[in-house]
Amino acid sequence: MPRESSLPKHSAIINLLSEQTRALHAREIAARLHIADRDYSDLLRLLERMVFDGSISPATGQRFKARRVPRDRGAREGTLSVNPRGFGFVSTAGIPDDLFIPEEAMGGAMHGDLVLARVVSHTNRGLEGEVEKVLERAHERVAGVLRRRGKSAWLEPDDTRIRGPIILAPSSLGRDGDAAVVKITRFPDFPREVPEGEIEAVLGVPGDPNVEVAKVLVREQVREEHPPEAVAEARAFGEEVAKDALVGREDLTGIPLPTIDPEDARDHDDAVWARREEDGSYTVWVAIADVSHYVRPGTALDAAAKERSFTIYLPDRAIPMLPRELSSVLCSLLPGVVRLCLCVEAKLDPAGVPTDFRIVEGYMRSSAKLTYPGVARALKLTSAPPRSPEAEEHIEGLRILQEVAQLLRARRMRRGALDFDLPEARIVLDEETGAPVSIERRAEDPGVKKAYQIIEELMLLANELVAQHLTTHGVPAVYRVHGPPDEEKLEKLAEACKSLGVALNIDDAKDPKKLSALLKKVARLPQAKVINMLLLRSMKQAAYDIANIGHFGLASSTYLHFTSPIRRYPDILVHRAVRALLRKERIDRSTSFIEDLRTSATLASGREREIMEIEREVVDLYRALYMRTHIGDQLEGTVTGLVGSGVYVQLDSPFVDVLVKLEALGPDDYELDDSGLRIVGRRSGEAISLGDRMLVEIEDVAVLRRTVYGRRIALLRDEEGERTRPREPRRTQRKVKGAVKQATTKATKGSRTKEKPRTERKTKRR
Repeated sequence: MPRESSLPKHSAIINLLSEQTRALHAREIAARLHIADRDYSDLLRLLERMVFDGSISPATGQRFKARRVPRDRGAREGTLSVNPRGFGFVSTAGIPDDLFIPEEAMGGAMHGDLVLARVVSHTNRGLEGEVEKVLERAHERVAGVLRRRGKSAWLEPDDTRIRGPIILAPSSLGRDGDAAVVKITRFPDFPREVPEGEIEAVLGVPGDPNVEVAKVLVREQVREEHPPEAVAEARAFGEEVAKDALVGREDLTGIPLPTIDPEDARDHDDAVWARREEDGSYTVWVAIADVSHYVRPGTALDAAAKERSFTIYLPDRAIPMLPRELSSVLCSLLPGVVRLCLCVEAKLDPAGVPTDFRIVEGYMRSSAKLTYPGVARALKLTSAPPRSPEAEEHIEGLRILQEVAQLLRARRMRRGALDFDLPEARIVLDEETGAPVSIERRAEDPGVKKAYQIIEELMLLANELVAQHLTTHGVPAVYRVHGPPDEEKLEKLAEACKSLGVALNIDDAKDPKKLSALLKKVARLPQAKVINMLLLRSMKQAAYDIANIGHFGLASSTYLHFTSPIRRYPDILVHRAVRALLRKERIDRSTSFIEDLRTSATLASGREREIMEIEREVVDLYRALYMRTHIGDQLEGTVTGLVGSGVYVQLDSPFVDVLVKLEALGPDDYELDDSGLRIVGRRSGEAISLGDRMLVEIEDVAVLRRTVYGRRIALLRDEEGERTRPREPRRTQRKVKGAVKQATTKATKGSRTKEKPRTERKTKRR
C-alpha cells in the first residue's frame, strides 16, 4: 500500500507566502506546513513547477515568495526614495521612469521601503502614483538626536528623509540633545502618521567622532563583545597547542615559514616559504592557520562566527570575527611557537606552472614575523623603510618567493586577469579625541607594493589549487564566484568608450583575456583612468556560492577562499571540507547538508555587503568630520561621478569626495544628458564628463548625511593658454567646535597622532 504524502495543496503554499513580507526558504516552508522529511525532495519539485507556471516567484538560495499580482498594468514593485519635503519616488529595476508619489499618497511607507505602488495619473511632471502596500521595511533601527519637552520624548532622525519624529515613552533614558539609536516598535499605517519606538542606546554628544561611529555600530547591530559562551569555549583551549592535537599531523617545523604582514597586524593566519630545486623548478609552501580544529559545527564559537561571518575593519579598530583568544593568540601563527595548520605544498616548473601539489594537515613553528616594508627593504625594492634584521636573515628564501610571485603574476596577467589598483584612504586620528587630523590616499611605496604582491600571488595560488582539489573529488564546498558583466552594463560601457574615442566590442568585453588586452592597449591614453573607472562599475560584485561558476575578474575557472579563516567564515567551511577529504571521512552530500552550506554562503555574501557598507560609511563619516575645518578652501580634483543632482569630485588632497550640485556648477542651467555620461549646460552647451579636472570651493558639510558640498570655481587661462587659479586658496576664519577643533589644535601643536588604517586586509576582496 503506497504511503500517504504530506505534500500540501498549491493554495496552502500560496496563502503561506502571501502572508509574509520576505521570501521563505524551502526548509521553512516544509516546517510551517508540517511536511515530512521523506517528502522534502517532492516539495522542491512542486515549488519548481509553481515557479514555472507563475504561481510563485523564486528568490536567491532556494527561497520563494508570493507572486505580486498588480491590480492593473500600472502597478509596480520598487524602492521608495523620500524627499525631506515629504514627497517621494518609486524606482523599479528595468523601468527607466520613476513613479512620483505625493505625500498624501505615501500611506504608511517610509524612505527606503520596498513597496507596491499604483499609477493613478499622467501629469506634466510624469507618472504619479500611490503606495498600495509596504512589502519590506528598510529601517528597523534609526539614529538621531533625543528630544524632551515636559513629559514628551521623541527622536529626530539624522536622515531627514526618514519619517519623524519617532515617538518615545516619557520614561525613556537619555537627556535632551543626546545622540541615540531607536528601534521602531510600530510603523505608521497612514500618511503623515509618525512611527513609535524604544531607545536602543544613548551614546552622548552628537558630532563627537566616537559617538558617531558608535551610532553606526549600534544601528547596524554590530557588537564588539563576543557571546560569553563563545569566549568560554575559546579560553578553554588555553594559549598553547595541546600535545594530543599533534597526533596524526605532519611535522612542518623544519620549514622556516615566516609570516609577512602589515606592521600593525593583530593576527597572522598565513605563512609562506619557497625553495628552488636543482633543475630550476620550485617547491612552495603556503601554510594557513587551522581554525577549523577549534571552531567545530554545533559549538557556540561556530554559531557566533557564522553570524558575524567576517572581521570588520574601521579606521580606529578591528572588530574580529573570532574571540581574541583564538584570533590573536592560539590560531595566530606567531614566531617560535607551535601552531596547527593546513599547508598547500606545490611543485612549480621553471615557468611557474604548477605540476603537482598536495594539502597536508600539519603543525609548524614560524621562524619570524616579517613586515611588508621590511621585506621590501631587504629585497632592495625600496630604501625608504628602516632595515629589518629578521627579513635580511631570510633574504635567500625571500628572493625565491619574489621570483615565484613574479612568474605567477605574469601567468595570471597573460590569461586575462583584471588588475584594478583602487586607492584607499589613509586616516590619521588624534590619540586622545579620536578625531581625524589627516585623510590622504594611502601612499604606496612601489617597492612595498611589490612585497604585498608576493603574498597576494601565493594566496591566489593556494586558493585555486584547493578549489581544484575539492572540485576534482566532488566535495561540496563554498566557492568565491564572480560572473561576467551584464549585457546592459556592457552596452553602456561600450557607449561610454565610444564617446571617449575608444572602440570596445561587447563580445570582447565578455572575455576577460580580450578585455584585459584592451586595458593594456589604452593604459597610456589620457582616458585610461576613466575607462578603468567605468569598467569597474560595470562589473558584478563577487559573492559566495556552492555552484562554481568561476571568477571573471581573476580569469579563473575554479576559485575559492581558503587562506584567511581567522577573518572569513567561508574559509572555515572550506577547511572543514579539506580536512574531511584528508582524513578519508564520509563526505556529506545529503540534501540538508547542501542546503545548510548554501544558506551559509548566501548569509556570508549578504553579510559581506553589509560590512562593506558599514566600513564605507565610517570612512565617509571621518571625511565629513575632517572637512568641517576646510570650509572656504579651494581644492582641485577629478570628476568621478555623475548623478541627477550634480557631480562628485574626488579631491587630490585631502582624499575626499565633494558633491557639487547642478546649481553650484556655474551660471547656466545644467542637466544630466540622456546617456548619463555628461552634465551639459543648456545655454552654453558646456559638457562636464567623467575624468574632467575641477577646482571647487568647500561650502558646507552635512556630517549626518556623510556629505561634503562644494561649488565650482572657474579656472582662468593665462596668456599661453595654461589653466590658472583665479586666486590663492583661502580658508574661512571661523570657530570649529567640539572634538574636531580639539584634534586640529593638538595636531598644530605637534601632539602625537596615530594611524589606524584597515591594514589587516592583506589582499584585495576578490
